[in-house]
Amino acid sequence: MPGPHMHDPQAKQAMLARLARIEGQVRALRRMIDADAECEDIAQQLSAARKALDRAFYEMVACMIKAGGAERRGERLASAEHVAELLARYA
Repeated sequence: MPGPHMHDPQAKQAMLARLARIEGQVRALRRMIDADAECEDIAQQLSAARKALDRAFYEMVACMIKAGGAERRGERLASAEHVAELLARYA
């Protein structure tokens, strides 16, 4: 059984934009480290990048939940268990 996909063009564009910002944050972190920036400043930027990745992850989990709404009861339960497993593993 294939899983849900991000078919909404606006949601897809929003996720791509979010990932591009995260990519920019990571590039900035590399520049900071290369320039011998203060550890506290680097840690602050790492925290911001981590939170941005967390938000992207939760958006993907929300996509899975929304896509599962039209499934039959048994499939919804299996899907919910899968989402719970993902959250336990990665969150």
